[in-house]
Amino acid sequence: MSVKEILTDVNIIVVLPGMNLQSILNIAQIVLAVLLSAAILMQARGTGIGAAFGGGGNVYRTKRGAEKKLFQLTILLAILFFGVALANALV
Repeated sequence: MSVKEILTDVNIIVVLPGMNLQSILNIAQIVLAVLLSAAILMQARGTGIGAAFGGGGNVYRTKRGAEKKLFQLTILLAILFFGVALANALV
């Protein structure tokens, strides 16, 4: 069973007139890439390699509120991007 048949069977994709599965996957991948990039850029600054040289003394801190939701959204977007990229490669 191909990826196209699986996606069609579970009614995940609503096919628009004149658009094939490859076009839909390409558009979804571009949108997810932009959203993932934005989510990564909105993460808190100072948690990278600069912390090793004295910047950002809070190494062990808990994410709370909006920061936690943004972190979870970033993980979700990364998983979706990987899935769409894999489906795009298989179709």
